Amino acid sequence: MKSTPFIYGTTVSINSFTDREEDAKKLYSNLTEGVNTSIISPRRWGKSSLVEKVMHDIQAKKRNVIAVQIDLFSASSEEEFLELFAREVIMASSTKWQDWVKAAKEFFSRLVPQITIGVDPHTDFRIGFNWTELNKYPDEVLNLPEKIAVKQGKQCIICLDEFQNLASFAGFASFEKKMRSVWQRQKNVTYCLYGSKRHMMTEIFNNSSKPFYRFGDIMLLNKIPRNNWVTFIMNGFKKTGKSISAEMAEKIPFLMNDHSWYVQQLAHYTWQKTSKTAGIEELSAALTELINANSPLYQKEVESISVTQLNFLKAVACGETRFTSAAVMQKYRLGTPRNVQKNKAILVKSDIIDPENGRHVFLDPAFELWFRMQYFGEKYLNNPALTTQKTKR
Repeated sequence: MKSTPFIYGTTVSINSFTDREEDAKKLYSNLTEGVNTSIISPRRWGKSSLVEKVMHDIQAKKRNVIAVQIDLFSASSEEEFLELFAREVIMASSTKWQDWVKAAKEFFSRLVPQITIGVDPHTDFRIGFNWTELNKYPDEVLNLPEKIAVKQGKQCIICLDEFQNLASFAGFASFEKKMRSVWQRQKNVTYCLYGSKRHMMTEIFNNSSKPFYRFGDIMLLNKIPRNNWVTFIMNGFKKTGKSISAEMAEKIPFLMNDHSWYVQQLAHYTWQKTSKTAGIEELSAALTELINANSPLYQKEVESISVTQLNFLKAVACGETRFTSAAVMQKYRLGTPRNVQKNKAILVKSDIIDPENGRHVFLDPAFELWFRMQYFGEKYLNNPALTTQKTKR
């Protein structure tokens, strides 16, 4: 049974990675030349896949690099972060668990690590600290990669995914200053910091009053060009013994507004429903499946916002731009001008909508299709992309 050439829901494999050659080249150069880098873009645009691909290339070409990749999604406190940070840095420094135990004892002068080893130490190796002591000496952990890099004569590259989650920690303001103070003095460690909440990341790295302002280079990811998607989709079908025309392949990124996650997902569903050649029937069935698969998430999204915010989204969907005009506020029941500005800011900060060329647009293209169907009775299968011959912009 052939495996799908289209990956979504996780970081894509190296073979499924498409485009971003310039982004990958720049990030590779930054990380190998010691330039700290933060990556900012809307969620599901491929940040994690880009970092994983570049780190794979670095490890394949550079033998003197300690590569550390940490997902901070599960860290809910400063103490948990520091324990996770210490564990991952130590495990990346060697392939032998005996070396991990030695490093845990060697590189801490004021902290006494508590080491736990399971039946298989390679999958169950943990490091804990007395949290009272850890709060006194967090720099012991924050400076750990520099100490190990110096001892081994190597460069250390640390990639921290979902970095904005740290902002939810109690006392983050002081911890943020501590991190910046320690990390900016390190000579042998380079940091790549990125996350799925663009506006929080922007606040952390692009606000001149914040400690991480000008911590390093800021990379703003753009969408992958549509013609690159067309080639990628056609090749994916071809290498698995199926086919799709350029015209039909172009409809997939058009429908999903070139959104990386959804292009991969719709391409997968279309490929899955195709026995030999993908046509409009397969694409229509795939679009239906995609919307149905994501409907629970969209329903939860609208249930989490206020009535006036929901009404604001209706105005956005209808292409309104003068939200504070009396006619628009009355038509969509948006409340007062102050409410309008407040709700707009909340929806933008939540990455639900975004300003673009003088208007506001949905950041999630599939959510917009679902939203139009739910609140305006539109049929997403009647989308022009499924009936017109040309879909180029």
